[in-house]
Amino acid sequence: MAHRSWCAEHLGTHSNERLEFLGDAVLGWVVADLVYASFPTMTEGQLSELRKAVVNADALADTARSIDLGSFVLLGRGEVLGGGADKTSILSDALEAVIGSVYLDGGPVAAQAVVRGLLAERVVAAAQALGRQDAKTQLQELLARRGLPGPSYVVTSSGPDHARRFHAVVRVAGEPQGDGQGTSKKLAEQAAAHSALDRLRPEAEPHDA
Repeated sequence: MAHRSWCAEHLGTHSNERLEFLGDAVLGWVVADLVYASFPTMTEGQLSELRKAVVNADALADTARSIDLGSFVLLGRGEVLGGGADKTSILSDALEAVIGSVYLDGGPVAAQAVVRGLLAERVVAAAQALGRQDAKTQLQELLARRGLPGPSYVVTSSGPDHARRFHAVVRVAGEPQGDGQGTSKKLAEQAAAHSALDRLRPEAEPHDA
């Protein structure tokens, strides 16, 4: 759990960067296996998009926050003062290092169990979000067809850093037309746009793909 900034102040120590390298590879394999087995009707492109939605710095950092991983990372004085314990890059790298450590210590079965335990729910949530990932675009196009101004989004957040929730309200011509929640600002906005589409689009109007 030693960040390179800590190692620079403690000569002779080694950072977790080699473990990050290994953990990144293990993480990619386990998530690819998970999404392939869980969603048999998805195309290759959809599977790739789903994997990218889960295996990226922002998503991994959110997962790290959910287990308070930042409080265990050894940081140099400068990083401590700069809030390094909550930095996305440091947290995502640290989580990969943990996964690499589990792989070395317990083997592939243990590593797979840890990754699945941490990310299985997020994979499901990301898969659901993929089905409505174009909701903001669809709403923009619907409003344009009707000669209405484009939507605006107001996003607020609540909860502790390790379990932050976002709430978005989408307005059209100043009037609220939909709202939604998510574990990120982007997901909350998409949920709000989806809500607005359900409200504004007539039943007879076909949904965009």
